[in-house]
Amino acid sequence: MSLLDNNMILGAVDGEDAVQSTSNLESKLFALDERLRELPADAPLLERAFLELEKSRNLTALGKGDEGWPLARAAFDIYLQEKDWDKAVQACEIMFLAEQDESVSALGQGVWLAVSFPVETELTLAMLQHIVDETPEDADGAAVAAATAVYIAELRAGEEEKDNLSFFANQLLGTVARRHSNIQSQEDFSAWIEKLELNHPEKFLVRLRNVVDVLVQDQWWFDRDELRETMPVN
Repeated sequence: MSLLDNNMILGAVDGEDAVQSTSNLESKLFALDERLRELPADAPLLERAFLELEKSRNLTALGKGDEGWPLARAAFDIYLQEKDWDKAVQACEIMFLAEQDESVSALGQGVWLAVSFPVETELTLAMLQHIVDETPEDADGAAVAAATAVYIAELRAGEEEKDNLSFFANQLLGTVARRHSNIQSQEDFSAWIEKLELNHPEKFLVRLRNVVDVLVQDQWWFDRDELRETMPVN
């Protein structure tokens, strides 16, 4: 999954390109419906979940989030049960983009999973960027999310992708600094980082947990303590 591709899926095109994009999405949706109809009743659960997740992705991109949400929600439960963290987080992102009543909760839960488990780095950064986009400019939550993105990029990204993802994460943090405190110089940026303790993972990760709690409220779909017991010990 690409951050650029995500923007394209959401329709960041105009005129004839928008018409073509819609046509492509509708064609994919038709093909997915055909494949779902052809699935035997005893088809593997993960095969059906994959097709329904892709259907929900296309429905949401077509502005039919109300139809896409329940498919993504059902797929999420399956992927969570199978411990397929990447797909579970993808389902959360689709539910967030669907703009339904529990979309913000879905974002929070997806971020919790993405940061807690070894989810694809680019997907994790995309989820953290959603927090930045959803957070008021003067709120510290965006800074915490962006600092986490920098940390995750450095910690998880493979050699081939590290430069690009670290650049993206640092650009995100710089953008947050400018909008949060009108930071313009490197000196002011360093002071801002120090003031908000964004160079201390043991501190900003706790604050990210608080941001996630605000997003999710009491709408958790899984037991976090139970999942923590499945985490590898490092």
